[in-house]
Amino acid sequence: MTDTTVTTLVAATGLEPAPEPVSGSRAPRRRARTRAPKEPRRKITWDRIKAQRVLLLMAVPLLMYQILFKYVPVYGWAIAFQDYKPGRGSIWNQEWVGFENFVDLFTGVNGERFRRVVINTVGQSVLTLVVGTLGAIVLALLLNEVKNAPFKRVMQNITYMPHFLSWVIVASLASVALSLPSSGGFINQALLSVGLVQEPVLFLTEPNHFWGIVAGTSLWKELGWNTILYLAAITAIDPSLYEAAEVDGAGRYRKMFHITLPGIRPTIVVLLIINAGWILSTNFELPYFLGNGLISERAETIDVFVLRYGYQLGNYDLAVVAGIFKTLVAIILVGSANWAAKRLNQETLV
Repeated sequence: MTDTTVTTLVAATGLEPAPEPVSGSRAPRRRARTRAPKEPRRKITWDRIKAQRVLLLMAVPLLMYQILFKYVPVYGWAIAFQDYKPGRGSIWNQEWVGFENFVDLFTGVNGERFRRVVINTVGQSVLTLVVGTLGAIVLALLLNEVKNAPFKRVMQNITYMPHFLSWVIVASLASVALSLPSSGGFINQALLSVGLVQEPVLFLTEPNHFWGIVAGTSLWKELGWNTILYLAAITAIDPSLYEAAEVDGAGRYRKMFHITLPGIRPTIVVLLIINAGWILSTNFELPYFLGNGLISERAETIDVFVLRYGYQLGNYDLAVVAGIFKTLVAIILVGSANWAAKRLNQETLV
């Protein structure tokens, strides 16, 4: 288009032509990246508080519980920096030793033992978390595919019931199940019947089996209960997605992998972030009741170590140091998992 033609059009319409973009100019890209203004936050007013007073009153008991049992006891962390002796009275009458207890726990006489129990705790927790998460997801997917409602309810009730058993009872059942066939050990009996082993396996005397025993027992107890959130997330998926997939010829497995799993992915990520904070707080009862001197090198966890070496022997200051260590690691793990999820554009806690 010539300059004469442009001048004629401007004179006829009274409109200026848009300038042609300059090659390499970043202005259009800057405008494209301009974000829409955020909606202003609603201010907290007395009218809003009055309208939500019932919800606030319901939250008061939970808030008081958290303050009383979670925050008030934190002042006891002072014991970690003292040579604590109960006979001296309150914790403010003790001798302050700085970080000496931290050095003793990690590098002292029991330093190697503590490092070993940390490895045991992490190994048992990670294995239990992976097995439990995968098992719960698979069970939720399978239950979602069951069309017979009565059968589905029966299966859910059967898988939920072990959750309500005490860990002491579960540990006793696991001990009997893993014993010799003559003592009621049906696992050994089943392995012998199908020819997988030629002689009974002494599960509770071989250290290498213990992590798997903890993960398997926890899976049996909590499998059904852990599926509740995943089933709830599945019910929130738009049914029209399944209908559209059927029209396109998608089968049951394709719908499962391309609709159901992506639909519950935010729930999976959030639960993994929450569970990351419990990596060093593995189950206490199973290692305590199923562990023995023959397998202590793989069975002893931080909580069992704190009980036996800390409280039973009167080393209260070292027990508190171990508790502080668990708390700091939990905060780091949760923060790291939340940051990683945010970097991957997944759901996060904050």
